[in-house]
Amino acid sequence: MNPTEVLRIVDAIHREKNIDKEIVFQGIEAALVSAAKKHYGEDQEIEIHINRQTGEITGSHNGIPLTPSEISERVAAQTAKQVMIQKIREAERDALYAEYCEQKDQLVSGIVQRYEGGTASITLDRPGPTAEAILPRSEQIPGETHHQNERVRATVAEVRKQGSRVRIILSRTRPQLVERLFEQEIPEISDGVIEVRAMAREPGYRTKVAVSSTDQRVDCVGACVGVRGNRIKNIVDELGGTERIDVIPYSDDMQVFIRNALQPAKVDEVILCQMLGRAIVLVSEDQLSLAIGRRGQNVRLASKLCGWDIEIMTREELDEALEKAIAGFSSLEGVSEELADRLVGEGFLTYDDLSVIEPEDLMEMGGLTREQADAIIAQAEARAEEAEQAAAAERRRLREQRQEEEAEAAAADEPLTEPSADELTDTEVGGSELAELSADASEHTSETVEPEAEDAELAQPAPQPSPAGPEPSL
Repeated sequence: MNPTEVLRIVDAIHREKNIDKEIVFQGIEAALVSAAKKHYGEDQEIEIHINRQTGEITGSHNGIPLTPSEISERVAAQTAKQVMIQKIREAERDALYAEYCEQKDQLVSGIVQRYEGGTASITLDRPGPTAEAILPRSEQIPGETHHQNERVRATVAEVRKQGSRVRIILSRTRPQLVERLFEQEIPEISDGVIEVRAMAREPGYRTKVAVSSTDQRVDCVGACVGVRGNRIKNIVDELGGTERIDVIPYSDDMQVFIRNALQPAKVDEVILCQMLGRAIVLVSEDQLSLAIGRRGQNVRLASKLCGWDIEIMTREELDEALEKAIAGFSSLEGVSEELADRLVGEGFLTYDDLSVIEPEDLMEMGGLTREQADAIIAQAEARAEEAEQAAAAERRRLREQRQEEEAEAAAADEPLTEPSADELTDTEVGGSELAELSADASEHTSETVEPEAEDAELAQPAPQPSPAGPEPSL
């Protein structure tokens, strides 16, 4: 193999396969070493080097230099070719892997080649050799389907090596897709005038996006929505046309941010409980269902967006919850009324809340010893557990009652009696003496939502009365 031919081959592979020249040189050297060992023996010390500038090949056998003619005569060309092809394929795989690892969470596009079993196989748009990716059913927007030759845009969710291949997994359900689409459709974002500060998404249904502007003259919300909503409409269309997008102004003031995040509901007051990372949001009765949203969606997304647990209540519900909490905490051995007031002031409203407090914080709040703090927390844990057991028993009772009604109705061929709103609330939320604090469809009371839980609840079931007499419920 003459030097000029070596350089030509390296350059051709570099251009066609998009592989760094140094990797190609190393692959050829490794191929020649492997082929030489087939001739001299695997235990022999063989070294081969290619001059990167001239293409000249030099080598040695056990420290003795080999001439170019000896290398060409004693190295099996076919073996060298096979090894070189293998090395180049490995280099090509590594280059592809590195390329798409760098594109993690970035927007890519491609053409659907196959759509089988709910999974789309996609050929990605890229220069050079083609790259295949898959869009699993779990990463597709609910309700959407794809067909052959359809152009699809998605973000790179995962890249991993599988043998000699690179597996690229795409996603259309993650918030990064919406963020990348905002960057494409809204020039002010790509220019750095507007920033996307936070995002919460339930794919196919609703997304909340918090934005801010570095230029006070630019209306960040208006710029994102566009004239007559044309900019946001393009994004909605890309997401299938059914996903609602709320664009809200970001604020460093968490009370203001939470108020904005709950739009379109009108908020009366936001109370931050720093120790628990909880925000109690007070609204009027007529705004309660709007603040919570259908199936809790509005408050759930607002909670994810802000990073706080948000509980929606009316003023009357809060007053009642505070009264019950003070009475309940005061009934614990070692808790004075003053300490109960301080706990409630920090946002602790249930035994379950108190059971997770740090002993050091409780010691500081009440001037307690470590033993006293541990004892109070243990009491709270026990009562919270008793309340949960009582709620579980009530759920079983209602389930058995429903099964009996179904059996009787089937036997009599009569329509079933629908469970009451109170039964539904107790069954779904957990049934407690604080059921007033959970989302009741008929009475429009409160609902607590944590960032990662759809039906999280603040109110905990009430404990069973102790032998000493009934205790206030939390």
